[in-house]
Amino acid sequence: MGALSGKVGFVTGGASGIGLATAERFAAEGAQVVVADLDEGRGKKAADRLGGRFECLDVGDATAWATCVERVRAQEGGLDLLHLNAGAGTYPPGSGTAPGQAFDITAMPDDAYRRIMSTNVDGVVFGVRAAIPALRARGGGAIVVTASVAGLIPYAPEPIYSMTKHALVGYVRALAPLLVEHQITLNAICPGIVETKMLGPTAAKRAREAGLPVAQPSVIADAIFGAVTSDQTGQLLVTIAGRPPAHYEFAPVVGLGPAEP
Repeated sequence: MGALSGKVGFVTGGASGIGLATAERFAAEGAQVVVADLDEGRGKKAADRLGGRFECLDVGDATAWATCVERVRAQEGGLDLLHLNAGAGTYPPGSGTAPGQAFDITAMPDDAYRRIMSTNVDGVVFGVRAAIPALRARGGGAIVVTASVAGLIPYAPEPIYSMTKHALVGYVRALAPLLVEHQITLNAICPGIVETKMLGPTAAKRAREAGLPVAQPSVIADAIFGAVTSDQTGQLLVTIAGRPPAHYEFAPVVGLGPAEP
């Protein structure tokens, strides 16, 4: 029996990359897995291979989230683990705007902005909100959000992407203490460069040529498994190829704490 035997895990962006690797790890540890994605072909194939079920889900749609979680409760019997992984860059692959080009905020279309905010921020807020009642009904559970090192440092090539990941970092840090009474942990994984569909083979090749570490999705999935099986909450786990996951701590802001005696 695996460490997650009897658990139900739900993974967004589960058709590829980090999400798929996490779904595979959850299933290998005995969990019943629900794979959620907009890519029905790859998502169904992954779910079938893992003995799980597929949900076609637009994570930026609050109503779809509520319906989806209710379906999980009805069909899988409940929810224990939630990996909010679905993410997007400012411009989708094939849009003609590559990460290597200089970012121009004055030229960014409104639809590009709304798309990334809907996926990266709304998708996490709506997902947590929909899942909490289901997790409470099971006596608690674990939520892990895929943030990024771009949420800890300024990432000039993609300022809007960096902004969304900073938002997730702040959200996790602020909300986690409020969920302790419900026995729900909430943590964020902050990967460095990972070989995923969003990065693309060209960018991965350039990173390696520049001597930068490029992690495989399975490495990030290992860190996520560690997070959901830990009793720690509100943690930011920096996960970079070739290094063990490291807890990131912000420096305290002087003058905002209790007055010194």
